[in-house]
Amino acid sequence: MLLHTVIVLAVLAVALWGALALWFQAPLRIIFVAAWIVLAIAAAIGVIRGTYLPLALFAAAWIVIQAWWWLGVRPSNSRQWMPEVAEQTYGSVNGNLVTVHNVRNFEWRSRTDYDPRWETRTYDLSKLQSVDMALSYWGRPAIAHTMVSFGFSDGQYVIFSVEIRRKQGDKFSEIGGFFRQYELAVLASTEQDSLRVRTNVRGEEGYLYRIQMPPDAARALFLSYLDTANQLRDHPRFYNTVTANCTTIIYQLAKQIVPGLPLDRRLLLSGYLPEYMYELDALSGADSVEAYRQAGHYTQRALANKDVANFSQDIRKGVPGIAEPAPH
Repeated sequence: MLLHTVIVLAVLAVALWGALALWFQAPLRIIFVAAWIVLAIAAAIGVIRGTYLPLALFAAAWIVIQAWWWLGVRPSNSRQWMPEVAEQTYGSVNGNLVTVHNVRNFEWRSRTDYDPRWETRTYDLSKLQSVDMALSYWGRPAIAHTMVSFGFSDGQYVIFSVEIRRKQGDKFSEIGGFFRQYELAVLASTEQDSLRVRTNVRGEEGYLYRIQMPPDAARALFLSYLDTANQLRDHPRFYNTVTANCTTIIYQLAKQIVPGLPLDRRLLLSGYLPEYMYELDALSGADSVEAYRQAGHYTQRALANKDVANFSQDIRKGVPGIAEPAPH
């Protein structure tokens, strides 16, 4: 009896996974999911009655689904992408000079009204002087989109964001993120694009934190982002809600620079990353996480910005660890 119970529970678990995989990836998904569920029910009833032919058929179907999943469901860079992820960032390094292609610099007026601009920009790593973590929230305190911005002494900022590369007609699904519904992209953009669109167009709440790290580590992190972008351009990967998302990718990059960086649940609950960074002594300029959070909340400063050219300077006013610019 106990063995029968274990087998039935295993059948139900496998049936759930297979139904979701078929739902998110298979053509004629309603037909395939319905047939799969019927087969699973028959297998479970057969086990309870001591008849194992339905279980054998279910197991054979499971093998077919696994073969299709691993051999047939493959990531690609050739799909009908949404305009904001239509291009892929990539770049090259020549000494201190880094040339980055497809830096997104859209001018957003609304979610659907914008001027698309994909630019090639050059950054001098000898002028790299700051690293900032930007978090954007859309309603749930435990979840935020994480971005990393690099500032240069010539006034340039470039922000790297690990993005879901959505196809035309895609809607985000956290469950779909477990089942290869989206590809992964590393996107370089201007702050006037990726930060401003979130606060001024999408109505999200933005927070900025100055990260304290040695110049060599900052340089290595920048190059790690670029290397990951190049790899994804040559070898596409799927996004995964847990193992390959905007925060876990940052951790994978950063641990190359800081060996032994502790793994933490807040790497998944990205809204609590400030607490994680505070415990690592990566922040300075305030005496509590709440002080960092309050002073780093730049949404109103972004909404009040009148000159897009000064956007990066305006959102940093009062952020702990960032010195006010000297008056001219």
